[in-house]
Amino acid sequence: MTRRLSDMPNWTYLLQEFEALYRFGSAGGSKAIRSHRKRVREILAGIIDADPPLLDREPVSKPVVAHFGRAIDLGKRNVMANFSRALERLQEELTWEYGYVRVPKTLERKYAYCEVLGPKGPVKSDALILGFVLFAPNTTYPQHSHKGIEESYLSIAGAWSENDTAVYAPGSLILNKAEQEHRITTGETEPCLLAYAWIGPSERLASPGMTFSATRKPK
Repeated sequence: MTRRLSDMPNWTYLLQEFEALYRFGSAGGSKAIRSHRKRVREILAGIIDADPPLLDREPVSKPVVAHFGRAIDLGKRNVMANFSRALERLQEELTWEYGYVRVPKTLERKYAYCEVLGPKGPVKSDALILGFVLFAPNTTYPQHSHKGIEESYLSIAGAWSENDTAVYAPGSLILNKAEQEHRITTGETEPCLLAYAWIGPSERLASPGMTFSATRKPK
């Protein structure tokens, strides 16, 4: 028997937390960010209403998941507390992965991501990807971009910067337009947990072809 979203309340609650953040979270005074937030929440609301099937994905861990508990503890102390608790209830069901054919040795123990909604599931969608990325303390995530995919990050726990331009606190939303080069650096003593949303053509979401950029200098 195929399980559907409505059969698994914890997945529904997590998606509702995403929807609330993209509805009520910071717009940053930016028309581009407001437009992105609206698109994410409208697509997500339609997905929740459609009660999509849940795909069976085997839970997989990576070395950086050793920092997950600390990241959740930090998240429960700030404005992302409800979001952190909703994610914590699903921690044993998450599929952590790298997404790259080759991952630098220096990054193998310091980074991983998990998709919670998208073409691969567990909540099936061809129009939107939602997930989380976890970084160990003192990590530099190399410069990269996403062809045809617009991306936003929601900061859950830990301090981090993008392209060395600012330090973002929990609750911050950062938008990266398609093909926009970006590099992430985390704080020295605590892990960093980010939620993300990807919007783009279904064929790009199904096969994003993630690669690191040849140069470290942001455009």
